[in-house]
Amino acid sequence: MVSNYLFQMKINYLVIILVLLNSCSKEADKIEEIINNENIIGTGFFEFNGLLDKKINVYYHNPASSNSNSPIVFVFHGGGRNAKDYRNAIIDKSNQYNFIAIVPEFSVDNFSGGDGYNLGNVYIDGDNPSSSTLNPEEEWAFSYIEPIFEFVKEKTTNNNSKYNIIGHSAGSQFAHRFTMFKQNANSDEVVASAAGWYTVPNENVSFPYGFNNSLLENIDYPKLFSQHILIQVGELDNNPNEGSLRRNEFADAQGINRYARAYYFFNQSKEKAAELNTLFNWEIYTNSGLDHNYIPALNKAADLLFN
Repeated sequence: MVSNYLFQMKINYLVIILVLLNSCSKEADKIEEIINNENIIGTGFFEFNGLLDKKINVYYHNPASSNSNSPIVFVFHGGGRNAKDYRNAIIDKSNQYNFIAIVPEFSVDNFSGGDGYNLGNVYIDGDNPSSSTLNPEEEWAFSYIEPIFEFVKEKTTNNNSKYNIIGHSAGSQFAHRFTMFKQNANSDEVVASAAGWYTVPNENVSFPYGFNNSLLENIDYPKLFSQHILIQVGELDNNPNEGSLRRNEFADAQGINRYARAYYFFNQSKEKAAELNTLFNWEIYTNSGLDHNYIPALNKAADLLFN
C-alpha cells in the first residue's frame, strides 16, 4: 500500500512539473509576441487597422543599432501566410545591414485565396476582371503598405522617404503587382523572388497574366521600367509538378516551372522596354544550388539590396 501511495505521489509531482513548464513556455511566447502599438522596438508585432477597420498583424524586427536613417524593408510572406516565420528568417540580415524589417500578415480570413493576396484584392475575381468586379481601392491589400510605412516612420522617428521590398513566392507575386498598381507609392528597390507566375507587361494578354482588360492598360511604362526591380529565382526551383504551382495554358505560356517563368517575365519586360525605347532598370539573378526554400531566398534577397 505504501509503495503504491509513493508511486502515485511521484506521478502527481511529475504532472505538476509538466504543467508548470508548459505554462512557463506559453508565458515566454506571450512575452516574445506582445502587441506593441506604441513603440516599434526589438522584435514583436503590432495590430494595424486598414481604412475599413480590417485589423492585420504586422511583425517586425528593429535592430538595437538602428537609427533615424536606418532603411525600412517590407517583407511579403508566401502563400502560407506565415508572416512571423518570415520575420524570424530575416532577423540576422536585419541586424547585419541595420534595416528595420516590416512583415505584414495578410491572413486568409482577411484576404482569401490568390485573388485576395497574390493579386492584391484589386478584383473580386482576378481571373475574370471587369469594372463591375473592381474593388474600391481602399479595399485592396496593396493599399495597406503606404499607411503602414507612415505608421512605422512615426513610431521609429525614421527619416526615410522611401522603403525597399522583398517578396518571395506568393509574396513575390504581391510585390511585382504592387509596383504596377501603386505607381505613386514610395517603394524604391524591389526584390521579386521566385513567383509562381507573373503579370507580364503585354497589352495583348488578358489580366492577370497580362495587362489587357484591367487598370494596367493605362500604366506608365517608363516609370515601371525605371524602378529598380531585381528578380531572383533558385537554380533548382524547376519542378513543374510542385503542389502550389499554378498550371494552365496561360501560366504555362510563361514556362512550366518557376525558374523558366522568372526569365520569361524578365525577358518579355526587357523587350517591351526596348520597343518603347525607354530605360530598363531591372535585373535578374539565379541563386545557384537553391530551390524554393524561403529562408535562403530571403537571405540572398537582403544581400542583393545591400551589397
